[in-house]
Amino acid sequence: MVSIIMGSDSDLPIMRQAAEILTEFGIEIEVTVVSAHRTPDRLYDYAKNAANRGVQVVIAGAGGAAHLPGMVASLTPLPVIGVPIKSRNSIDGWDSVLSILQMPGGIPVATVALDGAKNAGLLAARILGATDTDIRQKMADYQEGLRAQVQVKYERLEKDGWA
Repeated sequence: MVSIIMGSDSDLPIMRQAAEILTEFGIEIEVTVVSAHRTPDRLYDYAKNAANRGVQVVIAGAGGAAHLPGMVASLTPLPVIGVPIKSRNSIDGWDSVLSILQMPGGIPVATVALDGAKNAGLLAARILGATDTDIRQKMADYQEGLRAQVQVKYERLEKDGWA
């Protein structure tokens, strides 16, 4: 199971992308709000018990100071993928990117692009696919679909020209 968490439900329009792609892959998910600053006790309980509840990967989206992914990573042995979110109080998203990216040694957080929840979902699927051949095959099929989409585009351009 992949757990998708965010600091506020205002992050859901971005984090929904991770839920959608994981659902497309048939991977069980849970989606909830865990605020690092407003509900620290909930954060602690969530992170400490995630593995015992069957969570295998955590995707944590956060804007602004973006402490959620790092705090979860400090409390769980599970892989954590951080999604920096350009929120209304953000400094063009750079505060979120740097808060998640610049983790101290010993507390790794995989970080995707600003508002990159879809890639976070795909990375979680790849992590699970390392030991699950069905998920790995779905990823290979997904990648083939991407390749085929690009092939249609370049063949059309080469046939019809750029004008």
